[in-house]
Amino acid sequence: MTPAGPVTHLLYLHGFRSSPQSNKARQMQSRIARNHPAVHWWCPQLPPSPRAAMAMVMQGTAEWPAGAMAVVGSSLGGFYATCVAQARGCKAVLLNPAVHPARDLAKYIGEQTAWHDPGERFFFDASFVDELRALESGPLAHPEDFFAVIAKGDELLDWREMTGRYAGAKVKLLEGGDHALSDFEAHMDEVLAFLRLA
Repeated sequence: MTPAGPVTHLLYLHGFRSSPQSNKARQMQSRIARNHPAVHWWCPQLPPSPRAAMAMVMQGTAEWPAGAMAVVGSSLGGFYATCVAQARGCKAVLLNPAVHPARDLAKYIGEQTAWHDPGERFFFDASFVDELRALESGPLAHPEDFFAVIAKGDELLDWREMTGRYAGAKVKLLEGGDHALSDFEAHMDEVLAFLRLA
């Protein structure tokens, strides 16, 4: 369980085919820059390899104070954020988090286009599915450190699997919504309050 001090370091992890240019990432970065300029913000472009993505994130946050850092992750980034929080013992906010990415992304093996720049392509290798499976982190060690915002209207992920994965955590279950959480702005105050940045 993390201490109750303020968050000084905040990591944002985007989803599959996404980037730091996602609406949610930019909205959150803007709010942090405006209201909490002293907070260290990092939203890296994650490589397609899950092993490489997690190595980059863990190396990049190695010197961060576990009791004063937090991670926010969307979709596949939510899966990664859970891995980070389990390893570091920090707070995590999950936005429609992927629960079984090894299963769900197996059908995307091959060349993919980046969501925010269709001209940018990357190859999702079959070995990446095994890398995702290797990252599965088991039951939450400290459910009270997790806050999941889950939309029943998510067109890609099953809200029942998401709520089951984060049993015991703080969960905001939206009756409608979509995978992108297009109304994220409406939930940001609650997210920031959970991170002690309200």
